[in-house]
Amino acid sequence: MQLARVIGNVVATRKDPGLAGTTLLVLQPLSPDRAPTGAPLVAVDSVGAGVTEEVFFVRGREASLPFRPRRVPADACVTGICDHWVAEGSLGEARSTATGRGRSAQGRSEPGGGRPSNDAPPAVSGQE
Repeated sequence: MQLARVIGNVVATRKDPGLAGTTLLVLQPLSPDRAPTGAPLVAVDSVGAGVTEEVFFVRGREASLPFRPRRVPADACVTGICDHWVAEGSLGEARSTATGRGRSAQGRSEPGGGRPSNDAPPAVSGQE
């Protein structure tokens, strides 16, 4: 996965039938310190991201997986919206952690993409 900022939308009057009903976004890839890096690219949106939001995206074969069983001809796909992320260390050893939100099957935004939170305290068994 890579981090990017949504910098625009793509309006296409004609596109492949496999892209019918999808939204195309223009992304600017970001470095760990949030600086633009590389050329902007177009990605299919699977989470309802908007312009100016920071997102994470995938490239290659994985870009079509969020739309299964449909076959979407995509080589880049937005798979999450970043609520917060922090890069630690120097550029040579940057580690980034991202928390995001995805969409549930009903289209509602849920923290962590609808997955259970790991913030719950551990259960106490009574044995020490």
